[in-house]
Amino acid sequence: MAMPANVKTSPDYPVPEKMKAWVLGDPGELTLTEKPVPAPKRAEVLVRIDAVAICATDLEIIYHGPPALIEGGAPYNKNFTPGHEYMGTIVALGPGVDEYAIGERVTVEIHAGCGQCKRCRQGMYTSCHNYGKNYGDVDKGHRANGFTTDGGFCEYQVNNINTLVHVDDAMSDEEATLVVTAGTAMYGLTELGGLVAGESVVVTGPGPIGLLGVAVAKALGAQPVILTGTRDNRLEMGKKLGADHVVNIRNEDPVEAVRRYVPGGVDYVVECSAAPNAVNEAAQMVNRGGKICLAAFPHEAPAVDIAHLVRNNIYIYGIRGEGKSATHRAEAFMRQKR
Repeated sequence: MAMPANVKTSPDYPVPEKMKAWVLGDPGELTLTEKPVPAPKRAEVLVRIDAVAICATDLEIIYHGPPALIEGGAPYNKNFTPGHEYMGTIVALGPGVDEYAIGERVTVEIHAGCGQCKRCRQGMYTSCHNYGKNYGDVDKGHRANGFTTDGGFCEYQVNNINTLVHVDDAMSDEEATLVVTAGTAMYGLTELGGLVAGESVVVTGPGPIGLLGVAVAKALGAQPVILTGTRDNRLEMGKKLGADHVVNIRNEDPVEAVRRYVPGGVDYVVECSAAPNAVNEAAQMVNRGGKICLAAFPHEAPAVDIAHLVRNNIYIYGIRGEGKSATHRAEAFMRQKR
């Protein structure tokens, strides 16, 4: 066994000394190589990665760098392994860990904050004030797998126990990789108020977060749920996940369509498209006093009609990742097939 003496292992789940891993070199350059299997420390476990999804943010990191931050800078040529949407089986327990068992299936959150800053103590660990400080003389213990520490494009990875979510046996490995994405959608709706039953919701952008935003909003009782986007196949998928109406913005004006379905405007917009005019369109979709959640990263700084937001008392919330343990709530919904 490659693990230290104070790490608990099991002969049923042998741990090798080396593993295969993808490592980021120059921008856009991934190389399959070998790395030592990492050992879990206090409050950590070692996960054998059984399935991993590829997020658009992974591609952003691979080709452009941010929001990854390795040793205080860009992630290139630092032996960094990307990937943050993965699940697997626990094969080793760090010292003192008894919250989970070897052989247990888990999916993972990305962020384990430092645990000591103001935001972490409020449960906002995705907004940790010590983001990226996990090296050298500035090691505050922050971890964000695939962003500030090695991620899941490999065979084994260590995870803080606070990032683990138990996976029910009825859930497939592939489904389990989507729990963190559903958790991001759940976090957005939580920040908008949480109790959306009977309220109207627009989701803009049918990417993974947007599609799961539709599913979560519907599961929480929103009525109606409207999905806007440019791809008919994704919009059809949105219907299957619970969208009451879909709007292809290539064929009609999305604001006019939304206000046709909900005269006066909707209560909430969850913006997942990062389109240049998305914020202004969202502001035109909501009713006075409505709320907008921003869950996407635009490439450019958009011009926003602040006056319209102020005159109409419109609230805007930005979210980062899957905060406030939203993944646990998302996994419960998924396990119940909701």
